[in-house]
Amino acid sequence: MTKSSAARTPLLDTRALNRATLDRQLLLRRSPLSAADAVRHLLGLQAQNVRPPYYALAARLDGFAPEQLSALLADREVVRIVTLRSTIHTHTAEDCLTLRPLVQPARDRELTNFRKGLAGVDLDRLAALSRELVEAEPRTMAQLREALGAEWPDADPQSLGVAARCRLPLVQVTPRGLWGRSGQVALTTAERWLGRPAEPAPAPDAVVLRYLAAFGPASVKDMQTWAGLTRLKDAFERLRPRLLTFRDPNGVELFDLPDAPRPDPDTPAPPRFLPEFDNLLLSHADRTRVIPPEHWGRSWQGNQAYRTLLVDGFLAGLWKPDGDTLVIEPFGELTKAQREDVTAEGARMLTTLHPGTSYDIRFGTVVRR
Repeated sequence: MTKSSAARTPLLDTRALNRATLDRQLLLRRSPLSAADAVRHLLGLQAQNVRPPYYALAARLDGFAPEQLSALLADREVVRIVTLRSTIHTHTAEDCLTLRPLVQPARDRELTNFRKGLAGVDLDRLAALSRELVEAEPRTMAQLREALGAEWPDADPQSLGVAARCRLPLVQVTPRGLWGRSGQVALTTAERWLGRPAEPAPAPDAVVLRYLAAFGPASVKDMQTWAGLTRLKDAFERLRPRLLTFRDPNGVELFDLPDAPRPDPDTPAPPRFLPEFDNLLLSHADRTRVIPPEHWGRSWQGNQAYRTLLVDGFLAGLWKPDGDTLVIEPFGELTKAQREDVTAEGARMLTTLHPGTSYDIRFGTVVRR
């Protein structure tokens, strides 16, 4: 963006971006959408662990009950699969069969990190053998590594497993992922589990429009961060005549759908309890629209993300279950009204996800740096 064009492009400050993103993420007010429609609108839910998708929908939907998402998994209308950013997501069946082909180039690039452990391995043969194994019956990753190791005894077992996951769309079969159930991770192909072939990869342009509807306004780098892809600029340029453009406080060009909501920056934003790895905190290159600079790095440690609390739309603390107590650890002092609102939201979350269970809610020590 040139200096002259930047001067003519409307500015969206941090609060304006925050409120627009919260609205798209169904976090400014609870949505009447069904669980299936919400998963579709959000292009999936981060699901490294079993419970986060349930907590994510509890924060977003009016009338949500965990059995709704669990039934969708049991009926194979949604699935758990590695897609965006090489992480497990809960996707609708349709998105599983299309978004996975879209991000396949990233999975192919990921394999280059394992070249040494895959020396001498024919990857096409590995993919064919892996498909044969998991479509005969779902396999754990340990079982798959063992079978592949018999074919390539000199290869690194971990690398063989990664190669199978990267080359094939492997879904986690139920009961894994069901609410209140336990089950080890067992894998088969998306085609086998869903009973239909994969679709051709969608044009990036179509996914750009869906991304903006769920995460916009956003830059090219924002979407590339969300998808784990590169070279999406051309898609945005093709769509430019159909989009509005803005600039953020740093002068970065942002794109958006003309009819998408961009609420007044002073619109109230209720507190929300979000799970670890929530979409909201991971889907932009510049996350200051949700994470104040002074709190950067406080929602995770190493590869472990914490459960987060939003107050006035921004990251304001952490939370955790401790036995029969919900412990809230704010990053700073909350006003009396804010504490009351946070407590009420915590009680609502517990009632939604754990009805009939008695819980205490307490505020822990303010977590300072």
